[in-house]
Amino acid sequence: MDTIVLILLLIYVLIILISILELTSLSVAALIGAILTAWFGIQYGVFDYEGALGFVDFRLLALLIGTMIVVEVAKRGGLFNVLALYAIKISKGHPARLFVSICIVAAVVSMFLSDPTAMLLVAAATVTITKLLNYDPTPYFLSAAIMINLGGTSTLIGSVSNMIIGIEAEITFIEFLSFLGFCELALWALTILALYFVFRSRLGERKVLPDYNPMEGIKDRRIFSRSAVILILLVVLFMSVDLLGVGPEAVALGCGILALLVSRVDPTEIFRELDWETIFFIAGFMFIIGGLEQTQFLGDISTQLFQFAGGSSLIATQMMLWVSGIASVFVSNIAVALTFTPIVSVQALSGLNLDAVWSGLILGTNLGGATTPFSGAVMMMAIGTLKREKIGISFGDFAKVGIITSLVQLSFSSIYLALRFGLIGG
Repeated sequence: MDTIVLILLLIYVLIILISILELTSLSVAALIGAILTAWFGIQYGVFDYEGALGFVDFRLLALLIGTMIVVEVAKRGGLFNVLALYAIKISKGHPARLFVSICIVAAVVSMFLSDPTAMLLVAAATVTITKLLNYDPTPYFLSAAIMINLGGTSTLIGSVSNMIIGIEAEITFIEFLSFLGFCELALWALTILALYFVFRSRLGERKVLPDYNPMEGIKDRRIFSRSAVILILLVVLFMSVDLLGVGPEAVALGCGILALLVSRVDPTEIFRELDWETIFFIAGFMFIIGGLEQTQFLGDISTQLFQFAGGSSLIATQMMLWVSGIASVFVSNIAVALTFTPIVSVQALSGLNLDAVWSGLILGTNLGGATTPFSGAVMMMAIGTLKREKIGISFGDFAKVGIITSLVQLSFSSIYLALRFGLIGG
């Protein structure tokens, strides 16, 4: 192995370890890695300064920022909170119905919001209701966290890892739905069913909900209505990018600018609330992966990895699903997506069914993040919320639920991918 390959690989491993051990924030760790990668890469002549600047995919960053702006305006309008409160109201105090409602709302909200933001909103509504009805909040909280992690698997903007993979693989919004829409709905049903059987004895007895109007909490109906229209417009335009002749990043930025214009919310406040941590983490990690890619190391790994598949799209897809799924248990799914996208891209001319392989990567990076309390930010936030309510849960108890649901999700996804893309015998 060349010296520079070893150096850049050590930088990659170092940043992953720093992230896992939480020695500093994800963004700072990635930016440190980016500086080290750029320095050593330029010094050893692997790439020049101008080439290093090309490592950052500004289309992806534009897609992220534009979507975040639209969602932040919608959140300020109270759109997602109203959705959560209506779903809880529909349950009419029936614990099983309330449980299913919270699970579905958590998944739907996470299709548009970042997972931590979705968790905050769903947690606020869940705390209020479980306190009023004197229910044990643990099954509701943990189930909501697992469903938030699952929600949005089939949409381009459903998670950051989806955006990374979608931009690299040039998968459109419609193709995302076509490839994985049915799979996600089935996973919702299977996961809710599994969670219900695990927690059914702890859901509580039926009680009468207090009378409330979810719309009363809206502070500014103008922002509420306009943000709802823009969010719908965003989805419609995402579905029409082929007709428009532009990329999804242009749609996202355009709708973001429109949201700022018509909502008349102070842009400074909106920009302050954007998830800059994730944006800088992605930008920094792109440098690290870009440097490794320039050494041909990832290309060699790709060749060796897919040689194991022996030209079989079925084996390649299953391998990508389970390897990325297991990796996401321990490492941020953003890092997993950024690492594996160039590995899969190398196989463009391999003859493999890349739609299936990309779909396997999408599912794996999404589904592995809810296995343990430390698999993702949402899981840690759920545990933290329970602690603030003076409710403790052991690592073993959480992992038991997480492992059950993750295995159910990954196992079903294995079968789905084989059938959806006709891989049996391939």
